[in-house]
Amino acid sequence: MLTQRYLNELTHTIIGAAIEVHKDLGPGLLESVYEKCMRHLLLHKGMGIITQQRVPIVFRGLYLESDLRLDMLIEDCIILEIKAVEFLLPIHEAQLLTYLKLCEKPKGILINFNCMNIFREGQKTLVTDLYAHLLKGY
Repeated sequence: MLTQRYLNELTHTIIGAAIEVHKDLGPGLLESVYEKCMRHLLLHKGMGIITQQRVPIVFRGLYLESDLRLDMLIEDCIILEIKAVEFLLPIHEAQLLTYLKLCEKPKGILINFNCMNIFREGQKTLVTDLYAHLLKGY
């Protein structure tokens, strides 16, 4: 059963993996490099991951083809968007919130690998109303 506690523990593991990748590689590489390393590390930790999944667009009941792709869907419940930019901007948060809404997922994480410290400045966690309606514990 999906709970807030499960999602929070999963989030902790994902951010920990990002810290490991950042510690090994440092800032300054392409997003695709960090994505491959994150995928490898999270698969090694036994997580179910889909990369570059299409984001479904439904407009007034009409399914529209789109080239929108999320970076990673982890355990079919958390969307991970990887960035390698100078600063996380509000548009990055808006993009992730839109992906969460369109994919009907409760939680998303933005990770910016172009920073000095992932934990302090390089990550942002976002939740939707779906998260708020989940049970808190197991």
